[in-house]
Amino acid sequence: MTNPAVYLETFGCQMNELDSQLVHGALRRLGYAFTQDPDAADVVLYNTCSVREQAEQKVWSRLGELKHAKHDRPHLVVGVLGCLAERDGLDLIRRMPVVDLLCGPGELDKLPTLLDNALRTRIALAQAGEHQRSARQAALQGSTSRRSATLAAAQDDLELLDLSRAISPTDHNGSAYVRITRGCNKFCTYCVVPFTRGAEIHRPPEHIIDECKRLADAGVLEVTLLGQTVNHYRFEHDAAVAVGGVVQPQKGRSYAGGHRRDPFQGHRVTTFADLLFRIHEEVPALQRIRFVTSYPRDFGDDILDVMRQCPRLCRYLHVPVQSGSDRILKAMNRGYTVGEYLEFLGRARAALHQPDLGRPLMISADVIVGFPGETEDDFNATAALLENARFKSCFIFKYSPRPGTVAFDRLPDDVSEADKRRRNNHLLAIQTRISDDISRELIGETFEVFVEGVSRKTLKRQGLSHGQIRKTGGAVAITVGGRSLDPHAEAACATAPADEGPVQLSGRTEGDNIVFFNAPDDPAPWIGRIVPVRITQADRLSLHGELAPTDLTRG
Repeated sequence: MTNPAVYLETFGCQMNELDSQLVHGALRRLGYAFTQDPDAADVVLYNTCSVREQAEQKVWSRLGELKHAKHDRPHLVVGVLGCLAERDGLDLIRRMPVVDLLCGPGELDKLPTLLDNALRTRIALAQAGEHQRSARQAALQGSTSRRSATLAAAQDDLELLDLSRAISPTDHNGSAYVRITRGCNKFCTYCVVPFTRGAEIHRPPEHIIDECKRLADAGVLEVTLLGQTVNHYRFEHDAAVAVGGVVQPQKGRSYAGGHRRDPFQGHRVTTFADLLFRIHEEVPALQRIRFVTSYPRDFGDDILDVMRQCPRLCRYLHVPVQSGSDRILKAMNRGYTVGEYLEFLGRARAALHQPDLGRPLMISADVIVGFPGETEDDFNATAALLENARFKSCFIFKYSPRPGTVAFDRLPDDVSEADKRRRNNHLLAIQTRISDDISRELIGETFEVFVEGVSRKTLKRQGLSHGQIRKTGGAVAITVGGRSLDPHAEAACATAPADEGPVQLSGRTEGDNIVFFNAPDDPAPWIGRIVPVRITQADRLSLHGELAPTDLTRG
């Protein structure tokens, strides 16, 4: 089959968005075409998440719809990538024979070979009249993901996927993700990530810095460093091993803990603070450097010191808390107390909150309600924590048992759905009030805003959505997680007719506040730039403003 057309849809977190971007680049280099229309695709790939039940249910729904498509298109290849594939393994194919290909997040470098085999097998099955039979191509880590031997002793082929990342001016809209760690060692009882993404692995700092430089050379102004526990990053140079001339990532080593500085910080060890400083100093073209997600107990003062002295490091932290009850935190195996979390917030705000400089520190968090055994007292403690912590925003989720987690096997889901819903709504009301208060405090201030694209309001007015295909000059806007992989196509399709009013743009401050403002003319030159916006209105989680005087020199 010549230049098969691929439809790629992503569910879940920023890690998955980056994985999809890497897959997109790798397949495009091999001659695959991409389409935004699943009905026109030869290959349909779903990059999945199994952390939240809602995202998982969407995948099952999509797969159910494809059962009928194979009657009319027997050559169609259906693939499931990511955490759901790793967690369920071949049982997923037995449940859904429409699936031809499985590839876990730790095996994405093998996807091109799997896909080629699946395409050939699919053709043979179609010719034999076996339209509903799966091609059964799979690459899964299984138990090898947590092998005890150091990963540096064997070649890490997944690192090659990051190293071969396609980077050009058409691969971004001025912002990009950069992976610095993979996997997790925390084993929170509600979380499947340590089992689906494997042990914590840290990439060599030179690889990360080189990737940032290549992104900056291609016009990227903002990078977000990604890791499940990003502040655990620590690379020991004395233990580095090269295979085939490529320095290998290392499995996570023991961390000093607390806010103490690493006793070996310096030339022998690159800590997370060291890495942030090096990127800031060695890649000056980057206007913004941010990172997610942080773990509260091990967030060192050295990181805060670097954030304070490096102006292009964003004053924003996303640090999940999950519960305001020490008893529930222990049941979750979070490894800290409420007191330790609040101590972290105090240190961070004392070091970084500088409203007099127009750079207030913004902190967001995650909370789970209805965890097994959560009483009204536990819930009330979480409500009190929200009042005390005053997060800029907080992602609040109802607990749902996730297969493959410790809680699923050992802790009965004993909080009723009605109580979960009530508690969830109560916390949302508290957080909405706090977010609204914080937003209103920013009225009258001027912030540097990174323009991400056209607002949903404008797209809706034009009868468009982020999921629709728009062809302009032969380009196709491919959307992953609401962000186009072809910004030029997105910008071209975003221009509204003059009689429909101004085009509203959407962007973010360095503190991750969403800002809406009207473009004075064609929106294309503004997307992917950093511009000053004066805040005139506030509405809970969003700010509204107007462009301050600018000559569009930034970016």
